[in-house]
Amino acid sequence: MEVTARINIDSPTGRKLVREIEKHKRVAAIEYPLPEDLQNCTALSHNEVWDKVWDKLSNHYGVDVRKLR
Repeated sequence: MEVTARINIDSPTGRKLVREIEKHKRVAAIEYPLPEDLQNCTALSHNEVWDKVWDKLSNHYGVDVRKLR
């Protein structure tokens, strides 16, 4: 018999639970879902992937990192 659990790993308690489950590799397996922006992508070229990376970095730092090269 198998059980499916959803654990919110945004909290320290959730991360602790996942670490504990990962210790028992014979009886438990953790599956991490793909991020939402990658779930519908079947095949991306390396240029498309790098464009996504540059966009995420630009949004994170608030500047266009393409211009910093």
